[in-house]
Amino acid sequence: MQKINKNNFVSNLLAIFIIYILINMVIFPKFYIQQTFNGISAWALNVLPSILPFIFFTKILSTTNFLEKFTKIFKNPFEKFFKVPAISSYVFLSSIISGYPIGAKVTEELYLSNKISRNDACKILSFSSTSGPMFIIGAVGAVMFNNITAGYIIFFSHVLGAFLNGFLYRNIKVKEFSSKPTANQKNNIDMNSIVLDSSLSVISVGTIIAVFFVVITSLTPIFSILPNFVAIFLSGIVEITKGCLDITTYLPLFWATLLATFIISFGGISTIIQTKAMTKNIKLPVKLYVLQKFTHAVISTIIAFLFCIICF
Repeated sequence: MQKINKNNFVSNLLAIFIIYILINMVIFPKFYIQQTFNGISAWALNVLPSILPFIFFTKILSTTNFLEKFTKIFKNPFEKFFKVPAISSYVFLSSIISGYPIGAKVTEELYLSNKISRNDACKILSFSSTSGPMFIIGAVGAVMFNNITAGYIIFFSHVLGAFLNGFLYRNIKVKEFSSKPTANQKNNIDMNSIVLDSSLSVISVGTIIAVFFVVITSLTPIFSILPNFVAIFLSGIVEITKGCLDITTYLPLFWATLLATFIISFGGISTIIQTKAMTKNIKLPVKLYVLQKFTHAVISTIIAFLFCIICF
């Protein structure tokens, strides 16, 4: 009974918040249309060009046996350190290069191709759900912070944190499904299916980004009554780009670097929802993934603190 009441409370709270957003959209339609457009623009200019071709070509690679051959050189370190198949190294490298949510999407493709188990997938996501250098070093470090050193500190702390986080979850056990959807089993390249699935995946990411631009806009009046540090932190927990931008306005470089490291490594609610959408067939345990992102954020922030003491 308590569980039902708790679920009802959360559902009612969510419904009230959605009604609040809808009322704001009716009262200020032009403003909210502009915010939605800003979200779509951010997706089209920054996300779409980087992840669409990556998802497309990854789907083709997942239908071949090339990945198993290519990743054999990583067999010993990844099997011993993370207790996952060597092919997980491809997910790790893909995620580091391209950022959220590529790691989740590649993991899903390998799972559907029977190259990894569900348990492997949950382990892999503990260290292969990361942001990329273009965002961290370029957008955050060079542009937002106007300090490239801060960008490098955040990036290397983020990557090292992911690596250690994977070791932390190397022994987890997640129940396997008796049956699951599968991708093409005959190594045939179905181009129509690949184009459709890639397009839908990228569009779903764009939808989430645009929606969260609206969500953050609706939360701004609430955040404005909170202390600046709390408001910045909560903004970043909702959507990392907005949070990182606000950090540079209110915090000195040392503390801004630490908070940005935490926010980027956690990923924010927007990234968590993107990952959940990308791994619908794995049915990723949300509580486990949130815990993994939290520990990743803590570990990365500790590493960043050490770097900051040395560099600043």
